[in-house]
Amino acid sequence: MIKTNFATKTTNKFRELFFTFFAFVLLLSSSPVFAKSIVSAPLPIKTYGSLPSFSNVKLSPSGNSIAMVKNLNGTLILMVYSLVNGESQAVLKADNIDVILNWYNWGNDDILLISAAYTTMQRTTKYTSTRLYKFDVENEKILTLLIKPKDSKVEKIAQFQDNIISLMPAEKDVILMALNFEMYSKPSLYRVNIRTKQRSRIKRAKTYIDDWVADQQGRARISSQVDDTKVSYKLFDIDGEIERDLWSYEVFEKEVVHILGFDLDPNVLYIRALHQDRYAVFKVNLQDKALTRELIYADDKYDVDGSLIYSPKTGAVVGLSHDSDDDNKVYWDDEYIAFKKALNKAIPDSNNTIISMSKDLNKYVLYSSSKTRAGDYLLGDRKEKSLDYLASSYPQIDENNYASKKLVHYAARDGTEIEGYLTKPINSEENNKPPAIIFPHGGPMARDHSGFDYWSELFASRGYVVFQPNFRGSSGYGYDFEMASIEGWGQAMQDDLQDATKWLVEQKIIDPKKVCIAGASYGGYAALMAAVKHGESFKCAASFAGVSDLERIVRDSRRFTNEKIVKKQFGTDSDKLEAASPVNFAKNINIPILLIHGTDDKVVPVKHSREMADELEGYDKNVRYVEIEDANHHLSVQAHRMQTLEEMVNFFDKHLK
Repeated sequence: MIKTNFATKTTNKFRELFFTFFAFVLLLSSSPVFAKSIVSAPLPIKTYGSLPSFSNVKLSPSGNSIAMVKNLNGTLILMVYSLVNGESQAVLKADNIDVILNWYNWGNDDILLISAAYTTMQRTTKYTSTRLYKFDVENEKILTLLIKPKDSKVEKIAQFQDNIISLMPAEKDVILMALNFEMYSKPSLYRVNIRTKQRSRIKRAKTYIDDWVADQQGRARISSQVDDTKVSYKLFDIDGEIERDLWSYEVFEKEVVHILGFDLDPNVLYIRALHQDRYAVFKVNLQDKALTRELIYADDKYDVDGSLIYSPKTGAVVGLSHDSDDDNKVYWDDEYIAFKKALNKAIPDSNNTIISMSKDLNKYVLYSSSKTRAGDYLLGDRKEKSLDYLASSYPQIDENNYASKKLVHYAARDGTEIEGYLTKPINSEENNKPPAIIFPHGGPMARDHSGFDYWSELFASRGYVVFQPNFRGSSGYGYDFEMASIEGWGQAMQDDLQDATKWLVEQKIIDPKKVCIAGASYGGYAALMAAVKHGESFKCAASFAGVSDLERIVRDSRRFTNEKIVKKQFGTDSDKLEAASPVNFAKNINIPILLIHGTDDKVVPVKHSREMADELEGYDKNVRYVEIEDANHHLSVQAHRMQTLEEMVNFFDKHLK
């Protein structure tokens, strides 16, 4: 058993026993017997409001070191642990206010590449900038800036300085980057030595290039450009010269083509495009001028929405990340298929995801979750045939208190079938009709999935049924379904939420007199619009970072490069935008409202909730407005998340119990 000084001990004795003997279980390919446990008292809000205890675990290419992000009382610490000598190092501390850990990756066996983000202000507009750092775990052992512009008279200060195009597998210590040091919003290409920090430009910025895609040999082969609402791709040959145009399409139109990446063969490209109204994965040979598409993978229930999985050993494409209804990764390589089957046999009734592997494919990190476990990280060794417990994302969540979601279907008023996830309190009785919270997701071009969700789990632990409908406008259910969100806010996608409530009542799952609606971002908008349009169905509504004024969204887009896309998404008809904006109908709202918003929200500015609160207060409505200093759109600061959850629980308890 590997002894790790960074892995927390779980409070669940069952889990300790399970993973202590896990290597033995895997060798026997048998299943452990899960004992029933007594339901315990509700856990404190902090259990759910805290950021994950551990996250983002990655092995070094050699498999001799492992990096992960540890939560220490709300401060995120990127740590590196040597599996050879047991030494650990703290690389970066992030509070997600002044220092934000954006992402990290292993550049080679010794050097971590780390993207950090921070807030920049230009006049009254806040936006995010990024910088790229390096940490040498063997030599310097200090965090240093890898990329920075030269004298400002020579190079511009780019907003984003972390765009890695390729890790250049054939060249040691070299990466390929796209950086806007010469022309605003247009990148030049640079070779960067991650050990010496030296960089050299290999291709100048062009007005018709916004970004690049490299092949598996590290050559920039495809350029992309977004011109207003049109996306275009150009193909370059292996010598870096333009060969021909590939695809072009208008955003939100059916001709969309998403480039997923190259195979090991530099002439083979994987793309995502529509197939029988759902997005699927195709393979094209770039030597074929007709770009004939070979269907590789399609799901008859859902859009294929993931990314390619590459073999660390060969660089070949071996599968695809994709959230289906029974797994989240699809493999077409025989070795990976057999390996995944063995893991699923050893850990049955679980969602087992290989999230990192060493270059020789021997060591790996597995993330395993189930209806009784929020998620655990395991370290495997295929030669030793061992699988050892590393850490848990939420160690206090176990079979005693995990309510878990159930996939259900209901019919909207026009007969359209809608999927949703139902979470019932763990100790609810069959004949009992508890109060309920309808919780639509943000986006709206997104969707809820199965698996642990701190919002639904917290509310269920407090005795509420939680229903998360994937209403029209959600992604994942085909082109036409998703396009309902284009100029569709407040319309059928809004009615789907009231229909979800009616279905729960008809199924005798909830008390019809005790239903509230809540959400974040678009979900916050939907909660406010429900109070305007369907107030008779809900006793209260809560919005975190919700949009209240669609006209403001369109007007504010003039400050950004995606102005035309925003206008295409929402439309420019002032009368329609006004009619779909809750801020204009505060007078008609007759249920209690909770508004929560962060001052550092760069997605939905805080003015949306400030103006909504002012309007409600002006009509003497029942409203509570909470403004959280420095909170962002994603509640990535632990204290802000806990404050938001406490406010919502208190609000629901007041109006539903």
